[in-house]
Amino acid sequence: MSSRPLSARRGRVIEIWTPEDKAFWEREGEAVAKLNLWISVPALFLAFAIWQVWSVVAVSLPTLGFRYSTNQLFWLAAAPALSGATLRIFYSFMVPLVGGRRWTAISTASLLIPAVGIGIAVQDTSTSYPTMLSLALLCGFGGGNFSSSMANISFFFPRERKGSALGVNAGLGNLGVSVVQFLSPLVVTAGIFGVFAGDPQSIVKDGHISNVWTQNAAFIWVPWIALASVAAWFGMNDLAEAKASFAEQAVIFRRKHNWLMCVLYLGTFGSFIGYAAGFPLLIKSQFPGVNPLAYAWLGPLVGAVVRPFGGWLADKLGGARVTLWNFVVMACAVGGVLWFLPSGPSGGAFSGFFVSFLVLFLTTGIGNGSTFRMIPVIFLSSKLKEVDANDRDAVQRATKEGNTEAAATLGFAAAIAAYGGFFIPKSYGSSIALTGGPQSALYTFIAFYLICIALTWWHYARRNAPMPC
Repeated sequence: MSSRPLSARRGRVIEIWTPEDKAFWEREGEAVAKLNLWISVPALFLAFAIWQVWSVVAVSLPTLGFRYSTNQLFWLAAAPALSGATLRIFYSFMVPLVGGRRWTAISTASLLIPAVGIGIAVQDTSTSYPTMLSLALLCGFGGGNFSSSMANISFFFPRERKGSALGVNAGLGNLGVSVVQFLSPLVVTAGIFGVFAGDPQSIVKDGHISNVWTQNAAFIWVPWIALASVAAWFGMNDLAEAKASFAEQAVIFRRKHNWLMCVLYLGTFGSFIGYAAGFPLLIKSQFPGVNPLAYAWLGPLVGAVVRPFGGWLADKLGGARVTLWNFVVMACAVGGVLWFLPSGPSGGAFSGFFVSFLVLFLTTGIGNGSTFRMIPVIFLSSKLKEVDANDRDAVQRATKEGNTEAAATLGFAAAIAAYGGFFIPKSYGSSIALTGGPQSALYTFIAFYLICIALTWWHYARRNAPMPC
């Protein structure tokens, strides 16, 4: 059986979608899946850019004349992760309820609210801290989009291609974190929008007065968000096969593997987004003589670029094996960060500190890809084990149920993991406030990675594991 003609692929529901059928996949499924993937990628990229724009803006506020404490600045960097993680819980169930095309277009358009709001607020130094904090929380719209985006793309691809497809969607989407940290310092130096963006702000740097347009860090994304929303509305598809009620999806809350994968993905993606959000401020607090915006963007870049490789590697070697050894390296990398801190055993060395963090970002990217490959395999395999492989109808029902539960788990695990974007920078701020340095927070991260190693080995990676994947 095949899907409806091409007209059904232009903003309408595709009634029949069987990517596990190799003939269907080669004939038409792959082309449709790739089209939806390549529209999803820039939409997710923009979501991450808006979600993490405060990691850059917060660093610049004191120079502009905003009188906020260090802890308040860490709160601004962490707040989008807090709201984004909470929104992900709801977003993770939206695709089967609303449709992937509709929800991608609507959720992408919502990014215009914080983008325009921030651009206006930073032009006035009398803007209150509660207003700034509210705008930071609204950036959580970008964080929420990840859960729905990944759940949507997971429906389009067959089991053996899910790891690579999800890795591409998330990896290239994650690039938004790095690009916003790299591009923002450049676009704020020129009035690229003319009179439409407002007047520049005057700052003193190295004894010289210069003009900057800090609002451009937010305004630069506005036209692209509008374009991506239109592309999603007219170019993507809704799948009838992906329709499911909340009750059908909520069954994941009774699944042990849902909660286990939430912990493991918190260790990978939670680390990626948390380190990305807190990296510029951590550099500034520990190495005052270093310009954090000259280096901070490289970490998220490494983590984002390598994520598709993590998904591909997991497809080849097995997600559990890759995830296990990845957590081992992550724990060692945090040890390297501790060693090279100014108050660490080495007496402080920015080069060693920075390289250790690059290794840490590298492993978060690989782990992001491998854990997200594990989830669909776990749920699809568990459902197929319950039916007779020769019963075609039973296999089809089991496949649909497995994919539905996997998509819901992908979204929900992403929601839980996003809280890492709040806790990591907030842990830095609290640790510095209480002890004078970030060491206590970093030791806590090592302990958590050791727990992740144990869970991965026992449930998925050891010989005769309950659910090898």
